[in-house]
Amino acid sequence: MDRRTLLKSGLALGLLGPARVLAASQEAQALSVDALPELKGSLTLYLGRGEGGLYETLIEAIRKRNPQLDLNVRRGPSASLANTLVAEHQAGVQRADAFWSIDASSLGLVVDQGMARAVPEALRAPVREPFSADAWVPISGRIRTLPFNPQRVTAERLPDDIMAFADSDLKLGWAPAYGAFQSFLTAMRLLEGEQRTREWLRGVKQRATSYAGEFGVVMAVERGEIDAGFANHYYTLRLKQGKPSASVALGFTDGDAGSLVNASGVALLSDNPAAAGLVRYLQTQQAQRFLAEEAFELPMVKGVAMPAGLPPMSDINPPQVELSQLADLRPTLALMREAGVL
Repeated sequence: MDRRTLLKSGLALGLLGPARVLAASQEAQALSVDALPELKGSLTLYLGRGEGGLYETLIEAIRKRNPQLDLNVRRGPSASLANTLVAEHQAGVQRADAFWSIDASSLGLVVDQGMARAVPEALRAPVREPFSADAWVPISGRIRTLPFNPQRVTAERLPDDIMAFADSDLKLGWAPAYGAFQSFLTAMRLLEGEQRTREWLRGVKQRATSYAGEFGVVMAVERGEIDAGFANHYYTLRLKQGKPSASVALGFTDGDAGSLVNASGVALLSDNPAAAGLVRYLQTQQAQRFLAEEAFELPMVKGVAMPAGLPPMSDINPPQVELSQLADLRPTLALMREAGVL
């Protein structure tokens, strides 16, 4: 039975049944779902939409494994849910026990309002370095990358400095309306300043084709429409899974916003013990392997192998950016409008 068939049979042997025998010793640090107590009571989760419904697949598996848990889920774009939570908080309303966002910027907005509970040590301990879990719990991660077509451009021609793309002669692709791109640009603004970021936008705009999403960028690279683009790593890995011969490879910049590592995560918004229990399920070996193998995301728990097709994390040099600082998109959106990108 292949992995896709296994998934269709119910994450089946993962969250809903006995744990599989660990295939590699490096995964032994991740807790098995069988070691967790059953969740009970009522729990309301605000869930940001993303990753093709794979987050919801995990939530449904947890629901089935815990029949005495009354799990209520409100779904919507992460930024929209974050704004809803802030509005509820300001009105003195408490509806959500936990918020699972697809990116750190939405979590930062909620944390900045003083809504998040302190993360218990039991949830901080499994998180791999250098990710912090003081105000929210990282669940999975993604790396900004440079997908490129090796039949059109060699890896040696790709700049390892993100700012150099504004003056390159490469034919580029981007998705400026996409949330992941805007978080990346916010990191650039924080690291390089508004003036340099504005100049970068204007320079890249002269040689970039816009796409509705970053998977579209990667597919355009593979078709040879463009030389390279800006996208999260997993879009390339997903394309390569379905089409191993695809003419697309991953490039990385060095220590700047172009290699930003962002994360999805959960903020605990109440003292409901089922909220922390839900997070513990998301930190299990089965859940983390599912995110790595099916969503190609970076597992955030120690001991779970990275997705196939990525270089070792030790070879990647992300910038030093506090992810919660990515919450304020307003100056970024203003820059994009000034540059005529939005």
